[in-house]
Amino acid sequence: MNETEDFSEKLGEADLSDPQIHIPAELPVLPLRDIVIYPFMIVPLFVSRDKSIKAVDEALGKSRMIMLVSQQDVDKEEPTQVDLYTVGTVAVIMRMLKLPDGRIRILIQGLSRARIDSVSAGSDYVKANITPISEPFTPTGSLEVEALVRNVRGSMERAANLGKNISPEVLAIIANLDDAGRLADLSASNLELKVEHAQSVLDIFDPVKRLRRVNDLLSKEIDVLTVQQEINTQARGEIDRSQREYFLRQQLKAIQAELGEGNELFEEIEQYRDKILKVKMPQHAEEEALRQLKKLERMHPDTAETATLRNWLDIMTELPWSNASKDNLNLKKAERILDEDHYGLERVKERMVEALAVRKLKKKPKGSILCLVGPPGVGKTSLGRSVARALNRKFMRLSLGGLHDEAEIRGHRRTYVGAMPGRILQAIQQAGTNNPLIMLDEIDKVGADFRGDPSSALLEVLDPEQNSSFRDNYLGVTFDLSNVMFMTTANVLDTIQPALRDRMEIIFLSGYTEEEKLEIAKRHLLPKQIEENGLEKGDIKFDRKALMQIISQYTQEAGLRHLEREIGKVCRKVARQKAELEEGFKPIRITPQNVKDFLRVPRIFPEEALKKDEIGIATGLAWTAVGGDILFIEAIKTRGKGKLTLTGQLGEVMQESAQAAFSFAKARADELDINEDDFEKYDIHVHLPEGAIPKDGPSAGITMATAIVSVLSQRPIKKDVAMTGEITLRGNVLPVGGVKEKLLAARRAHIKTVILPAPNKRDLEDLPQEVLHDLTFIFVENVREVFREALRERKLPVEKAKARAAKPSNNQI
Repeated sequence: MNETEDFSEKLGEADLSDPQIHIPAELPVLPLRDIVIYPFMIVPLFVSRDKSIKAVDEALGKSRMIMLVSQQDVDKEEPTQVDLYTVGTVAVIMRMLKLPDGRIRILIQGLSRARIDSVSAGSDYVKANITPISEPFTPTGSLEVEALVRNVRGSMERAANLGKNISPEVLAIIANLDDAGRLADLSASNLELKVEHAQSVLDIFDPVKRLRRVNDLLSKEIDVLTVQQEINTQARGEIDRSQREYFLRQQLKAIQAELGEGNELFEEIEQYRDKILKVKMPQHAEEEALRQLKKLERMHPDTAETATLRNWLDIMTELPWSNASKDNLNLKKAERILDEDHYGLERVKERMVEALAVRKLKKKPKGSILCLVGPPGVGKTSLGRSVARALNRKFMRLSLGGLHDEAEIRGHRRTYVGAMPGRILQAIQQAGTNNPLIMLDEIDKVGADFRGDPSSALLEVLDPEQNSSFRDNYLGVTFDLSNVMFMTTANVLDTIQPALRDRMEIIFLSGYTEEEKLEIAKRHLLPKQIEENGLEKGDIKFDRKALMQIISQYTQEAGLRHLEREIGKVCRKVARQKAELEEGFKPIRITPQNVKDFLRVPRIFPEEALKKDEIGIATGLAWTAVGGDILFIEAIKTRGKGKLTLTGQLGEVMQESAQAAFSFAKARADELDINEDDFEKYDIHVHLPEGAIPKDGPSAGITMATAIVSVLSQRPIKKDVAMTGEITLRGNVLPVGGVKEKLLAARRAHIKTVILPAPNKRDLEDLPQEVLHDLTFIFVENVREVFREALRERKLPVEKAKARAAKPSNNQI
């Protein structure tokens, strides 16, 4: 027979609320863990603590009554008064059973609430002085009580419908129970409340307030059960859909097997599905990939579109959607790597370390796009490779030279035969990470034609505000490029689209000095060429002077490519000797005397300063794509009618500068000691040698003015003075560009003094110290200062000199 049913029958015989039942003022205490007992509850309990077992024995030996109190701290083995709640339930022990493991099992029934006045912890068990609390009278006919009773009944039934474990017998008792207090206790006992919430119901003596509290707890429980049921329903729906798909796939597999076309395609589709889920695409990309995969499932494996769709899925699953390399944020290490790979280029290295510092402080900065501008061979591309190594990123180089088709950047649409993604996504796919360093080489040589303008497509790629959602035409979904670090290179800025140039931070790389070339050759070029040509370190030695001779007499460039080729040529000749002689080979030393044996006669004849002061020949400075150079501007006067002739393949800007210089000389003839009649009697011919080379730009303005004034005033020009600057009709000297390259050319030509526009004084900050040491600089604001520094006094015959000395000046009174 069930114990609960047995005692329920006994309960029917005795009314526990009978006032004749006497509750002693002192009872043994049984501390409870994780449970609160209410009056009229019948509950089995397992007792294992020694003091608790003795308290039960004490109760059974007297009135069978015991005080049940919940512990506040369930981990406390021997609780004191502070560890127990103040309100508990007096219960009667209805049955006791001893178990083989030493525990006892008791069946109790709650009688009444009671308040603990004091607790005395004896040596055997805990006992307490208590005050029983009688149940207050519940008002009859109250609308509030009636409403609360109905609410609680309905809520309990709804909780049961939502999955709460409430037996039908309890629901039947609740449906017929009108007493507010007992309804509250019975409902609370079946809600599986937390101890503190259940105790809060036990602490309330007023039946109406108690029922109101239970109603609130029931409302919260129903909210939780509702959400729980929604989650279960959703999960069950997912399971049902998965099972349905599984059965359909099994049927499809069987049908395809009957048709003889199933196994391979099914396995391939499952592989694609696994890959799609494994690469962790963004949600929109994953949905599109799965949609296209379902389309592939329905296709015949031999159709042309199937191959196109396979290629698309291959690229989608190979792209590194979530795979990123970890940046090296050690600034010292990055700086050391940059110094190892490149000599000089301090500004660029400093900018790279700054970018790394920002990345260290901010997890995902929106950095600027760096554009390295400089002549060929100065190390722009190799610098990008070095930066990638310093950052611990993959390096991918894209050459944009001669690019005409916009689809090379954005990709081709899948409708075209042979369609593929753009070069940007191809580079990311090859890198295997979504944060490589991509070097866009030769961005100044991008073209445009009827197929579109690649420069306009690059606007989105190189804009940090837009490239987080870059859409490739082939993929049809967006790809986040904000993690990619872009760098670009160019030789000139003029051909770059203005909007594209505005998105990039320009860093200018100038040509190297001879000393820098020598140092780079010793550190990098020599070891590289010795290794590439199969030589050992001791097989060949270069003297310092021999290297300088190769630099000055066999190369003429701002960079190092030609120098590397010349060193490689020497190494190949030594390698041939070693291969022919074998055992009899002896190490070879390259000296200035035997350089010609390896490289033959020098091919470069650098322009040098004039040997003597001459009339009508001025030394100018020019910027070229391969660095700087000096040029001589020659002027003569011939019988004529005052016409200005310009030769030497001069551009429009240069011709206008010559015309401005000539007009200035005409306007200031008296001041410049020029006979005004000469402008009517003589023609002026200005010529720039090396006529096969086009020349343009305003920076030769003061040089042409000096040559014209020199030939008209018959004043010689100092042989060791070079100059650069733009001239205006008023004689002002305006600043020019390419100062570093021009000054390096002046130093190579053994010029001693250089005349520069005053605003260009700031450009000297970036010059190497050896250049500042070897050159004297004169800064001018007006062309009169140029004439004063560059022209010598005219040598007059003795008679004219005496006459001029005797002639009073304008200042005399």
